[in-house]
Amino acid sequence: MSTAQSIAVAITFVWLGMVLAISFIEAPVKFRAPDVTLRIGLGIGRLVFRVLNVVELVLAVVLAVCLVMGTFAAAAEAFLLVACVLLLAQLLAVRPRLNRRTRAVLEGLDAPGSHAHRAYIGLECAKVVVLLVGGVLLLAG
Repeated sequence: MSTAQSIAVAITFVWLGMVLAISFIEAPVKFRAPDVTLRIGLGIGRLVFRVLNVVELVLAVVLAVCLVMGTFAAAAEAFLLVACVLLLAQLLAVRPRLNRRTRAVLEGLDAPGSHAHRAYIGLECAKVVVLLVGGVLLLAG
């Protein structure tokens, strides 16, 4: 396995682990903690997801560089590129709507629920699948 392949495998599974830990463990669990209100949970979530998304962008860029520099199976490349596209869709299409609602709630306004939250979760689920499959395909060589 080349250096680019090794780095790509590591990045893929670190990225997958971060999404699983933050989106599917931290995000829902924090609202079960005593005295965590919607405002507090959203405030924490906004900060955590902002950092997660920055780290995801860095990982996606490094992964893209690895894909350009190394030799990979076409299927692995395709799955990993889909993960990058899903991340961009979240950041460019969904996060702005979620940020507007979060800002309104944090300002004390009665903001209606948003379908953007379901879209973000759907994209996270898809990202988990494509990262997992892409990582396995990388390991399979």
